[in-house]
Amino acid sequence: MGQVRLRQVVIAAQSLGVADTLAAVLGLGDGFLDPGVAEFGLVNRVYALGDQFLEVVVPTALTAPAGRFIARGGEGGYMAIFQTDDLAAARVRADALKIRRVWNIDLPDISASHLHPADVGAAIVSIDEARPAASWRWGGPDWQKNAAPGRLTGAVIHTASPDLMATRWAEALGVKATGGQVELSDAKLEFRPGTQERIVKFLVSVPDVGAAAVRAARRGLDVVDNEVRIGGVAIVLAE
Repeated sequence: MGQVRLRQVVIAAQSLGVADTLAAVLGLGDGFLDPGVAEFGLVNRVYALGDQFLEVVVPTALTAPAGRFIARGGEGGYMAIFQTDDLAAARVRADALKIRRVWNIDLPDISASHLHPADVGAAIVSIDEARPAASWRWGGPDWQKNAAPGRLTGAVIHTASPDLMATRWAEALGVKATGGQVELSDAKLEFRPGTQERIVKFLVSVPDVGAAAVRAARRGLDVVDNEVRIGGVAIVLAE
């Protein structure tokens, strides 16, 4: 397998007000409403940050998977989407590891497989192959025009067994884990001890942390040690 990128992260929230707050604090452009997520009992907004994406999903029914996720532990990090240049190999690898693929799609411009969170731990992991690689259907047709400057640099995942889960995610992605960390071509995943198994932090690089802090204050949020909590996730800001 070639490079593996962290291309998109997802917060499950109770309302799209979380999307509005996220966009306001990070200075994001117009969000894309993807009608396709209705298949999963969701409405959403997807925002482009550079050529990566922040998504907020809201369940339209408590019986939807995201609704059950929120009922178990509140709003929070729900999904991480990784880009590969060889999804066929990733699918073979998942099957060999007995990791269930709960959703698969093959379109002319993108293919994707969602891995069962019970088999990898903490969140839904999606592995996607975009064609061409610089494209991204899930961001909508105008994402490049609406992209804000910045990038995703990583995530922090809590689990009772950091080394084991880091290894499991790394095996699924076809990369290596070292000391509870998974290094990707453009991001780092850190697995840390925690009682609630889920993604707890997203690391985000923005042009001006001070300006983001001011925008957070206008929303009634505190930025402490460059962290602001939105939708049950700590957004860690760096320049």
